[in-house]
Order: sequence, then structure tokens, then C-alpha cells
Amino acid sequence: MTMLERMQCAEAYCSDHRDMPAHLQDKAKTLCWQYNQTAPFETEKRGKILKQLFGTCHPLTFVEPSFHCDYGFNIHTHGLAVINYNCVILDTSPVHIGANAFLAPGVIIACSGHSLDAAQRAAGIGTSAPVTLEDDVWIGAGAVLCGGVTIGAGSVIGAGSVVTRSIPAGMVAVGNPCRPLRPVTEADRLSSLTITAED
Repeated sequence: MTMLERMQCAEAYCSDHRDMPAHLQDKAKTLCWQYNQTAPFETEKRGKILKQLFGTCHPLTFVEPSFHCDYGFNIHTHGLAVINYNCVILDTSPVHIGANAFLAPGVIIACSGHSLDAAQRAAGIGTSAPVTLEDDVWIGAGAVLCGGVTIGAGSVIGAGSVVTRSIPAGMVAVGNPCRPLRPVTEADRLSSLTITAED
């Protein structure tokens, strides 16, 4: 199995930095730079760049600059995806973003990691594992998702949380490390709001 094939598998792996496809990272960096230079009204141009960058790019994928990723080809959106300002995706493994996903500003998805052993780490030995966001997920501002986690459908990750383990569907989860706090219930539905303007 080539390194590129290993990177696209749904399994965790270890790597030597010398084996990673640097030329593909250069391509992603260039496309991210181009994307981040676009004007807010250049929606068509942004869409074309995202289609070149992402492995799968649903037409309802909206990314606010500044955005950065490692490779791009390992990012897959499967429906409406709103990726807000200053998000980073280290996609050394596949990242699947389900329909109706909302990533708040400053979210980091980090498939990649390093050896805990100092000598291996200094030698460039790393790890990687996929990250999956199922449908209807909301990731709060500044949250960090580590490699190997799945966020279950309909779950909400609180702002600033560090997700090191998978979160079941339909949960509000918070903290460092992030843990399920309670289920999302009917009581969480917002009631009709009446907005009145002062004369």
C-alpha cells in the first residue's frame, strides 16, 4: 500500500515524515492561499477553488476565510456545511463532514499527531486517524477534535472543548476532555421570538 492509499483509508496509521507527499501539501497550501485572498462577493470563484481543494465538495459548502488544511483531498462534505472563520483541518486521514454541519470560528480538526516518545517525535514519526462528523452536528467556537473521533448525528460540542473520544448521537458534550453532558431534547427548541423595534 502506498502512503497516499494509506492516507485515504479509514484506519489509523503511523508514518515517517519523509514518506508524506509534500507536493500535494504544496498544492493545498497554494489553493488555501488563493481562497483566502478572495473577496466576499466572489462566491463562484470560491466554489471553484473548493472543488479543486476538497476530495468531495457538496454545492452547499460554505467556508469563511481564513481557512487552512494539510492536503484537502481528504476532506469530504456531504451536504450543507458551514465552516466559519479561522478553521484548520489537518487532513492526513479522511475527514467526513455530514449534512447540516456547522463549525464555529476557530475549530481545529487534527487527524495528525506525533509519537509520545521524544526520540521518535524528533525523528518525525507521526500518527493519523480519521475524523467523522455525522449529520446535523454543531461544533462550538475554538473546539479541537483529535484524530480517531466520531461526532454522532445531532450532537453539539461546546465551545473550547477538546474531543479525544467519540461522542454519541444526540448529545450536548463539553469540556477538556470533552464528555457527554446531557441529551438534546425538545426543551432545547427555541420558541417563537417577537422582535420589536423602538420608535
